[in-house]
Amino acid sequence: MTEKCKCGDHHAWATPSPQDRPAAARQPLLATTLAHEDRAEDAGGLDPTDRVTCRTHHRWLHDCVASPVHTNPAIGYRWCRRCDHQALVAVDELAGQVTIRCGLCGGVPLSRANRELVEMCRRSLALARSGRFPESAAA
Repeated sequence: MTEKCKCGDHHAWATPSPQDRPAAARQPLLATTLAHEDRAEDAGGLDPTDRVTCRTHHRWLHDCVASPVHTNPAIGYRWCRRCDHQALVAVDELAGQVTIRCGLCGGVPLSRANRELVEMCRRSLALARSGRFPESAAA
């Protein structure tokens, strides 16, 4: 399913590509966190918007937050209400920074949903970093 937005481009809104699914077995912390969050969400103890992993892409949230699948105009995730347009996400893994900007006006869409999304991506970055660089490996 595709829709046409005001920028004139067609964006795939629905289905992620099967190639987007990485082998979580290579990242044990990711696999464990995914399984834990899936169980907690299914049991009703975790809101889907409070996850640091992505149930759809089987990745850390910061790795796939730029996907159109993560745009939700109703809630306001990755959405500029002023322009009624999808916002773009930039993740700087080295600096640990996440920024959201409107794809049309270039402004920062200030909403509670976008602030929460940035915070969850920062948590995701921190966890992924701890899994890649465990303290026991530090010299």
